[in-house]
Amino acid sequence: MASGTENDKERLLKSFGIRNTCPAAKKCGGCSYAGKTYFEQASSKFNRVKRLISPFCEVLPIYYCESPLFYRNKVHSAFKRLKNGHVICGPYEAGSHRIVEVDSCRIENKTASAIIRDCAEIAERLKISIYDEVRGIGGLRRVLVRTADATGEVMVVLVIGSNMLKNRKKFSDELLKLHPEITTLLINVNRRHDSMILGSGQVTKITGKGYITDIILGKSFRVSADSFMQSNHEMAEILYSEAIRLADFKGTEVCIDTYCGTGSTTLSFAGAVKSITGVEINESAYMDACTNKTLNKTDNAEFVLADATDYMERLASKGASVDCVILDPTRAGTTARFVRACGKLAPPKIVYISCCPETLARDLKIFRAQNYEAVVAEPVEMFPWTDKIETIVILSRVNKVTKE
Repeated sequence: MASGTENDKERLLKSFGIRNTCPAAKKCGGCSYAGKTYFEQASSKFNRVKRLISPFCEVLPIYYCESPLFYRNKVHSAFKRLKNGHVICGPYEAGSHRIVEVDSCRIENKTASAIIRDCAEIAERLKISIYDEVRGIGGLRRVLVRTADATGEVMVVLVIGSNMLKNRKKFSDELLKLHPEITTLLINVNRRHDSMILGSGQVTKITGKGYITDIILGKSFRVSADSFMQSNHEMAEILYSEAIRLADFKGTEVCIDTYCGTGSTTLSFAGAVKSITGVEINESAYMDACTNKTLNKTDNAEFVLADATDYMERLASKGASVDCVILDPTRAGTTARFVRACGKLAPPKIVYISCCPETLARDLKIFRAQNYEAVVAEPVEMFPWTDKIETIVILSRVNKVTKE
């Protein structure tokens, strides 16, 4: 499926022949379809969704991405100092903690990639202490870069392994001089021994507001370091627009939006319904969502800090009246408890936005047991070249007649 104008269709046709030729693809593992044309990989994803979801409902044609390269607006990298003193940066090799040194990435925002490379160069030149994954000691550990396509704002988070980073000011000054486009620079301490990018401690502001602002479907969203926001701005707008269109709201609905992150789904849907409540467990994302509500003057939306499953169970136990439940969980999908709570709450409609067809198919089967049938599904190509694919599914409550 393509956009409406002839120029849009021409751009889309050109994108079909693009081939991801990243030389580090085999080691990195981030681009599952490297070497394929964009059309080949998108077709493969569509066939995967159709195979898994067509037993439940009609699967509409995939909504293609017109710009399948350099789209990722959230980028992070690890660092390592080699024996010769050279500092390398890049993603971890698939299934390991070995860094794959790359000059650029075919799916990362170009500005973000350049900032990360320059962080490695500055760290090497200034002899900045680099975190040692084996010994669990050292200074510079990772860098996280978030970019806002609509506003041009750029956030950089320097993740360090201890409270102190020698030559921190000089490092920061040189980075900001090289990249004046950076609008906020932060430091986060992460002493964890797992794969989490950010530590649980407070993020310290070096310069800027401490967050960036992006715009989706005309609404402004404040994004903090650890807040969830769709990683492809162009396709996020399409995803929300298509979900609203397929849901066919009448404007009278009372809705619950679970796993809501910074409220991008909640506030995008707010104009189509009577009222909507966003539910989010991450406190930073919740605070951003509350700010975004005020920023956009959305009076018919509110946000709750809670676990999605627990919140749904509380609503069900109270016998609350809800017209629609929206869920956009992680790749792991939702929980059986969440689905059973929906069964008790009995909203006439459910909008499920998934990034993993396998867990989506699993959950649709559980929803069916709670008297919900999928009506229609539409894949949206949010993550070109990776193994991820977004799918919107509309479910409807059915009344099963029991034979006596």
